[in-house]
Amino acid sequence: MNSPSENAGAETATAAEPEWSTASAPRPYGPALRDMERRVEAILAGRTGETIWLLEHEPVLTAGTSAAPSELRNPGDLPVFLVGRGGRYTWHGPGQRIVYPMLDLNRRRRDVRQLVYALEAWIAAALGELGVNAVARKGRVGLWVDRSADKGPGCEDKIAALGIRLRRWVSYHGISINVAPDLAEFGRILPCGIDDPRYGITSLADLGTGASMADLDAALKSTFSQTVGRLLPRAPH
Repeated sequence: MNSPSENAGAETATAAEPEWSTASAPRPYGPALRDMERRVEAILAGRTGETIWLLEHEPVLTAGTSAAPSELRNPGDLPVFLVGRGGRYTWHGPGQRIVYPMLDLNRRRRDVRQLVYALEAWIAAALGELGVNAVARKGRVGLWVDRSADKGPGCEDKIAALGIRLRRWVSYHGISINVAPDLAEFGRILPCGIDDPRYGITSLADLGTGASMADLDAALKSTFSQTVGRLLPRAPH
């Protein structure tokens, strides 16, 4: 499968730019995960190139390798997937942009830490184009926005989560960015495993940016080359 949905629009990949595919409607998590794993295997086999999928999921909870059972507070009737990505519990659903970057570090740079830094810089740059100053914080996964002006000293809200996995140096899983989801849905879990009233969850809508999903997609595409794209493919031997 070459894209996250049958109606996805794709742009042809070049030597330094992956193929981009955008899903036209929210997708169930299970089939999307299987498609992603197949795509990773195709990249490893040399049958296809790197790709970045942009999609939304139908409501679901996923647990990364660091998730603790006590962090699942009120799942209700939502499916819960135990997955091999890094991180803890997270919620996915409509209004949240999911970004799956399937990048071949065999062609770029075999450095997991540099990949994570580059992905964080990418998210920050894209959100910066939409007027949001989001930063990474040591010890707290994801990108955070200072809310001290309206919520009190030391308060910060998470706007984006990051959890990746590598299979023989090809990345998969990835990033979630809150555009306009129902933030109450995050009450089903203890986000990031952090039980501290100073830290919450926000979105582009909650911050009053007026930015749409399409605006975010455009910002992600325009900032890729200056961030993740700097992990350029090695010159051929």
